[in-house]
Amino acid sequence: MVQQSSVDDKQPFLSHLKELRDRILVCIVATGIAFILTYYFKEKIFAFLMEPFVKVMPEKSSFIFTGVTEAFITYFKISFVAALFVSAPVILYEFWMFVSPGLYEKEKRYVYPFIVLGSVCFICGALFCYYIVMPLVYRFFVSYAAEFIIPMPDLKSYMGLTLKMLIMFGLLFQLPLVAFYLAKAGIIHHRMLSSKRRYAILAIVIVSAVITPPDVSSQLLIAIPLWGLYELSIVIVRVFGKKERVNEKA
Repeated sequence: MVQQSSVDDKQPFLSHLKELRDRILVCIVATGIAFILTYYFKEKIFAFLMEPFVKVMPEKSSFIFTGVTEAFITYFKISFVAALFVSAPVILYEFWMFVSPGLYEKEKRYVYPFIVLGSVCFICGALFCYYIVMPLVYRFFVSYAAEFIIPMPDLKSYMGLTLKMLIMFGLLFQLPLVAFYLAKAGIIHHRMLSSKRRYAILAIVIVSAVITPPDVSSQLLIAIPLWGLYELSIVIVRVFGKKERVNEKA
């Protein structure tokens, strides 16, 4: 009896492992197919990522690579990152199909909107970084060039910085969405966010001052949207908090 029970317990575990293996394999195949596609367009993707810096480059400036394999590795890296973005719907779908059987119906209702809205917020943050932040940042750094100081960034450092900035702002734009779900779980309250407003503004000002030129207009161009995200988070939590209290009284 004990041995039979042990065997029965192992069957679901093994079936879950097999399902996990199959879904990971699907994700790998999807990413591989996407990589073939993105590597074919690697030069266009590369040119797109280079454009914010190319627009502010001095006349004699150029990109360089100091290692024999650096150019190839850079193309490979940006193609792989682009492939992850292209295959993200498949990866998210496979992840959802694996975890959804273990979730309650109430929990399932929140996961799908979170994935969709989270993706939209991430894209908006990356676009904000690409069209607003990066031109300001690179123009500021290039301004230190002189007659005998010519900027010649290497591909590895430039692409590393560019990808980090895009991902960072994509994550920053998740703040209102994360605040909503934390409020939904009862972890945060609008009064807590309001009481921390001065520290949040100080942090935003410091970040804006560090990554932008010293002129006030450029700093405000970064600080105001980030501050707006924080205030939007407070509003979202406040509105939800009122609904939550009404539900509790009912």
